[in-house]
Amino acid sequence: MANLKEIRNRISSVSSTMQITSAMKMVSAAKLKRAQDAITRLRPYASKLRYILENVSSSLDLSESDFAEDRGQERILIVAITSNRGLCGGFNSNIIKRVNSLIKNDFANSTVSVVCLGKKIKDVVKKTEAYFVNDTLAPLEDIMANATFDRTAEIGEELMRIFKAKEVDKIVLVYNRFLNAANQSIEVEDFLPIVPVASQNAGPSDYIFEPNKEDIVSELIPKSLKTQLFKALLDSIAAEHGARMTAMHKATDNASDLKRSLTLSYNKARQAAITNEILEIVGGAEALNA
Repeated sequence: MANLKEIRNRISSVSSTMQITSAMKMVSAAKLKRAQDAITRLRPYASKLRYILENVSSSLDLSESDFAEDRGQERILIVAITSNRGLCGGFNSNIIKRVNSLIKNDFANSTVSVVCLGKKIKDVVKKTEAYFVNDTLAPLEDIMANATFDRTAEIGEELMRIFKAKEVDKIVLVYNRFLNAANQSIEVEDFLPIVPVASQNAGPSDYIFEPNKEDIVSELIPKSLKTQLFKALLDSIAAEHGARMTAMHKATDNASDLKRSLTLSYNKARQAAITNEILEIVGGAEALNA
C-alpha cells in the first residue's frame, strides 16, 4: 500500500484535474448553446435553398454547366473538417478514420487529395501524399478559429474554381453532423458536381421566373454551394462543443470516483498507521512494567 504522502499527492492531483475538467465542461456548455442556435437557424435556410435549386434545375438541361459536369472519379478532392483542439472524445479521430477509409476503400482506384479544415486533420494528413497544397486555400485552412460566412465563401469560391478548371473530378465533404450534445454522426456529402434531381421527384414548379430559369440557377448554384459548406462548418463546430462537453463531464465524474476511492484508501492507511502507533505505545508500556 502507498504511504500517506503519496496518497495525499494523488488526491491533490486528481482534485486539480477535476477542477479543470469541470471548468472546461461549463465553457463548452456555454459555447454549445451559441453554436447550436447558429446551426438551428441556418439549417432551414440551407435546406430550402437546396430544394429551390433542385426544383428549378430539374426542368433544365445542366449537362453543359461547369458545376454539373460528370467526369467520373479519377481525381477526388476530400474536404475534411475537424477541430483545432483535442479533449473531445472521438470527435477528431472518427473523421480521420473515415477519411482513411474513403481513400483505401471507396476511392481506392482514384487519385485522392485532402483539404484540411482544422489543425487535427492537418497534422495527420500533411505527412502524407494526399495533402492538397494550394497557395490560396493554405491561409484559410485555420478557419475553425474564426468561422465566418465571408471566410467560408472564399474557400467555396476556390473549390468551385478548382473544379471548374478541371483540376479535380469530384469534391466530397466529410464532417461531423450535430445531433445533440451527446451524439454526432459522420456525414459524407457530395459537394461537386451537382446532380440534378429527376423532375418527378421535385416539388411543384408553378412559378413565374424573372429574369429566367437559366440565370436564376446560375446565381443559385454558387450561393447554395457556399451555404452548404458553411452549414457543414457550423455543424462541426456545434458537434465539437457537444463532444467536448460530454467528454469533460465523463472525465469529471471519473475524477470524482477516483478521488473518493483515494480518500477511502488514505483513511484506511491513516487508521492503520494510528493503530500501529498505539500498539507500539502499549507494547513499550508493558515492557517497562515488566
